[in-house]
Amino acid sequence: MKTTLEIPDPIFRKAKSVAAQRGIALRAFVTEAVEEKLATASRKIDKPWARLAGGLKHLHKETVRINGIVKSEFETIEPEDWA
Repeated sequence: MKTTLEIPDPIFRKAKSVAAQRGIALRAFVTEAVEEKLATASRKIDKPWARLAGGLKHLHKETVRINGIVKSEFETIEPEDWA
């Protein structure tokens, strides 16, 4: 289907340049970009929590470290001290 898009000049020039570097037509490049955006949008709808969880991935090692400290500290508490 043919359509007309208004794209800001800097973005158009960059898209055209990247398409040329990849050896594909601008039409194919734009089609791929739209397909990727649509796929991303559908994943966000399926798992709205994933955006937040993925954003915290860099904290995984720190979480494991802190959980280890908490576990070792709880192991030093005597049952009679729990009351």
